Amino acid sequence: MSDTQTQIQNRPPSVATLFLERVERTPDAEAYRYPVRAASGSGPDDWKSLTWSQAAERVYAIAAGLVDLGVRPEERVALASSTRVEWILADLGVMCAGAATTTVYPQTNADESAFILSDSESRVLIAEDAAQLAKAVARRADLPHLHHVVVVDATGVETDDDWVLTLADLEARGAAYLEKHPEAVKERIGEITADQLATLIYTSGTTGRPKGVRLPHDNWSYMAKAIAATGLLTGDDVQYLWLPLAHVFGKVLTSGHVEIGHVTAVDGRVDKIIENLPVVRPTYMAAVPRIFEKVYNGVAAKARAGGGAKYKIFQWAAGVSREYAKATQDSFRRTGSATAPFGLTAKHKVADALVYAKIREAFGGNLRACISGSAALAPEIGYFFAGAGIHILEGYGLTESSAASFVNPGEAYRTGTVGKPLPGTEVRIADDGEILLRGPGIMQGYHGLPEKTAEVLESDGWFHTGDIGELSADGYLRITDRKKDLIKTSGGKYIAPAEVEGQFKAVCPYVSNILVHGADRNYCTALIALDEPALLAWAAEQGLAGRSYAEIVAAPGTVEMVQGYVDQLNEGLQRWQTIKKFRLLPRDLDIENGELTPSLKLKRPVVERAYKGLIDEMYAGAREA
Repeated sequence: MSDTQTQIQNRPPSVATLFLERVERTPDAEAYRYPVRAASGSGPDDWKSLTWSQAAERVYAIAAGLVDLGVRPEERVALASSTRVEWILADLGVMCAGAATTTVYPQTNADESAFILSDSESRVLIAEDAAQLAKAVARRADLPHLHHVVVVDATGVETDDDWVLTLADLEARGAAYLEKHPEAVKERIGEITADQLATLIYTSGTTGRPKGVRLPHDNWSYMAKAIAATGLLTGDDVQYLWLPLAHVFGKVLTSGHVEIGHVTAVDGRVDKIIENLPVVRPTYMAAVPRIFEKVYNGVAAKARAGGGAKYKIFQWAAGVSREYAKATQDSFRRTGSATAPFGLTAKHKVADALVYAKIREAFGGNLRACISGSAALAPEIGYFFAGAGIHILEGYGLTESSAASFVNPGEAYRTGTVGKPLPGTEVRIADDGEILLRGPGIMQGYHGLPEKTAEVLESDGWFHTGDIGELSADGYLRITDRKKDLIKTSGGKYIAPAEVEGQFKAVCPYVSNILVHGADRNYCTALIALDEPALLAWAAEQGLAGRSYAEIVAAPGTVEMVQGYVDQLNEGLQRWQTIKKFRLLPRDLDIENGELTPSLKLKRPVVERAYKGLIDEMYAGAREA
């Protein structure tokens, strides 16, 4: 048995134990960086740091404060906050108290928040601010289990009610408790068992109420060890963490961080990413495909705005980038060395000086690799960044598998695949193409829903992912689509809409979201939402400056422009996959209207219901086979 396998098999029962070990090993090393807004309210943020021992002081105070509030092992403490350093400290505090974190997206409305708090029977809610507190106050009568709300940012919050206290109050309470019971937190940690509930994450379902996924402490301990075993990260790395921590993708990164001990810079404000990257200068960042799509669209739009010559240079460089990435990846697969033909290498060097170096600098200049997950990244966008020196390693996992089941292996990564399984995770492909997983990362089941659990989790531990995929001879997995999202046309042809959608995103620099429709129809159609910043820049060139997004997408010239990209897409598709008609949406899809999940995945049923009229219009008068 290898050292890696031994470490994974002999892992401690919880990340709380790993946290204790990390603090003991490197107490004075930098653990977290976080922004503090300038006092004037303008100007750049001031970034501050916490060492591991400073973080531990706060974590243990939070844990002891929860113990003093009467929170017992496995009882739930809900966290409703955007991504910030206090989220991580609070989550670690909950785990160190032996309790379980219920994650709540800050965008979740009052009704669904109340359902999650009630279904999880959460005893305490840690709310980010007055807005998150207000949701609980509005439904207080329906939440008999909720004994306290702890507010992180107490601006505008009244705390004269015993039901509400600030995070500072909780930490002070915990510090006082530890003076009387100095070993209380370490005792709680020592009592944690591997199968004890650590986290309840509610999946953002496309229909009906979300389901609570029960993830025990062992899931996170395994993930921490398995991530370290990939060798992708070292203690010298700087991670930029902006993903929503209520989502399993963001949450799993905090486990790997504790085990490896690198620096993590935390700021969940998506609108600050471009500003933060040159400040943080990360070596590593995880993101969802939409972020890379937006960067690609932004670079293309900027080049176009620079005039015809600049745009031609960009298009040439983009082509060279993709060709170079494919050549070097193919070379590495065959020989173990990433090389390209001399002529292509020479063109790549010129393109690097003209285009790629600026893109890398925009990412901070130190980026070794990005991890992309949560949804499929269009391969042509992946190849573009790979050739430009931004190495995007796609991974794969679900909430039910603690996020990280597959990841591409460093230099040997292959764009268009999600890589190989993490050490300790098993995979097999069912007869119908569905991906099945088994291993220490798989959930215990759905909270209070044994029938739903039995539908996806077999008695021998195999979990049905609902995704369709293919395994290469050497173990790389390619996801082709969601099992339930496969389209069967009235002519009997199966189509993977995500594959067509991904190809369109690589072709059209103005697209934000696209939904391909065609189930039980005799041809495919699409609903297309355009990227507003890119579209407005294009519109200004067309004499449409000053018009609203809705006015621009309704203009005949815009429809004609998009039609050109649809025609380009169709040239590379099978006849039954081609988009015969499309409609431009009057606004982009968003989380607030329930059309995207908080990780920016498309909710197909919601979008199809909302725009049923447009879909019907595209099939009006068509003779269905």
